[in-house]
Amino acid sequence: MRIDVRAVKRLRESVDAAAVFGPIVQAIGASSADLSRVRVVCDWIQYKNNFREVVDHRPVLGAWPGRREDGGLEIAVDLRRCPDVDLATRVKEVLAEALADMPGGMSGGVPLAAERRTDGRADGRAAGSDGGPGGNRVTLEDWVPGRDSCVWRFNALYWQALSQWEKATGREYEQALPGGESDARNQEAVRELILELFKVWDDLDARQALPEELYIVELGVGNGNQARTWLDAFAELDVARGRDYYQRLHYLMGDYSPHVLERARKAVAHHGDRVNALVLDATRPAHTLGFLAGKAFLVYISNLYDNLPSDEVACIDGRMYQVEVRAYLPAAAARTIAQTYGLGPVSPGRGNPDRPPGDLGTVIDRLLRLGPELLSVSLPDRFPDTERAVAFWRDVWNGLRLQERYVPMAGLDLYEIAPSLSGEILRSVLEAAGDIRMHVNNGTLSSFADTLRLLHPYGRLQCHDLFLTDRRQYRTGFYGPGKYDGSVVNWVNGPLLQLIGNRRGFDVSFSPFKQRPSANVKTLTAQARD
Repeated sequence: MRIDVRAVKRLRESVDAAAVFGPIVQAIGASSADLSRVRVVCDWIQYKNNFREVVDHRPVLGAWPGRREDGGLEIAVDLRRCPDVDLATRVKEVLAEALADMPGGMSGGVPLAAERRTDGRADGRAAGSDGGPGGNRVTLEDWVPGRDSCVWRFNALYWQALSQWEKATGREYEQALPGGESDARNQEAVRELILELFKVWDDLDARQALPEELYIVELGVGNGNQARTWLDAFAELDVARGRDYYQRLHYLMGDYSPHVLERARKAVAHHGDRVNALVLDATRPAHTLGFLAGKAFLVYISNLYDNLPSDEVACIDGRMYQVEVRAYLPAAAARTIAQTYGLGPVSPGRGNPDRPPGDLGTVIDRLLRLGPELLSVSLPDRFPDTERAVAFWRDVWNGLRLQERYVPMAGLDLYEIAPSLSGEILRSVLEAAGDIRMHVNNGTLSSFADTLRLLHPYGRLQCHDLFLTDRRQYRTGFYGPGKYDGSVVNWVNGPLLQLIGNRRGFDVSFSPFKQRPSANVKTLTAQARD
């Protein structure tokens, strides 16, 4: 048995090591598990709202269907919430569930990971099985890579129905961020960026090389406050410097949600035709903004990359794995929600043919397809108004959890991170790191590579976000997924962004956010090499 601790600082400051590790070792040692194939991973999960139980298990699957070969079991423990539970009892329960869920078990010295069917499901259970004895989970989907999980449908719903969520909570989404606002709105930082841009334009203008039309792009506009802050400062500085750049400016706001764009457009209405709003897919911005290829002097992004779909991969004992997930509601939470909203019996499984129209899983699917307003229209007996439907949405989101398992990867070259981006780029990061689990940030890598095509030779991409700048950080902390209000957050794998940028001829650097250097937010800057 091996215990990995990923909370070194917190372990010293806040954890009673004897009270935590003693019960864990005793519970596992007293079980029938093959100890040579068990490892315990302890994280300090800083997000009070997240997708994990205090203690859970993750099977490490074997490479071939039906074959007994090296695999194993990982027990996951959240150190922050350990004092809230009877740890020894919970570890015993999780072990019993894990061993019952693995045919052939992990006992008797025979290491056996859950056998894999050719359809990718473990141990021959139908999609949506309850995940263990006692029916303690109501699953909402099949096993899928992280980026394909329905949690991202919830994430999309949050941005599409943001005004309704905010009305229910009584606060704007920015108040859910650390510090209560986005660092992108810092006036000093905005003015500094604009003055640097003016210097580039002045130099080009002196050589008669400045285009007539000056393009600025913002991706992920939120409520429009960032655009308003930037444009107001730009207009003021342009007047003060006696230039005519404002009259030549085209500020393009891009977001996938028409509702969010309309809200942002109202925030900058006083800038008139200087601003245009475009609906786009943030993971593939060039599909909509292709006409800007080589023309954008600045692509400005804040708090977007950490909110895009992501897989996770791992290297365990020299073998590469992909983390698959399955969204579920704990049975107790599912029963409470069903009773509160007058829904039918809680039946496990996504796509269960025996589900009645009013079954909890069916209604959740309908919520994700229609949104809360139309859910109320379609089921008025259960949701007499939109507010009731939003309350249902919030309760489901609060209860939502993710099961996880490790599935062997056939080869990094066969893994597609994004269109035209092979998993081969992961090799240098994974193979040099030993045992590690890290985010791929598929949506972010796709967006970043696509956006570089838009930049003018003297242009830059600047992004404020939650960046990891060293792969070794993954060994010392938890970096998502967490819940920010109604959305998903994952920290961003900076070394992978640097690899992609460097291969395309761009220098990619990270620096502390100058106006708040102690913040977790860092500034990424990408510019073409001289």
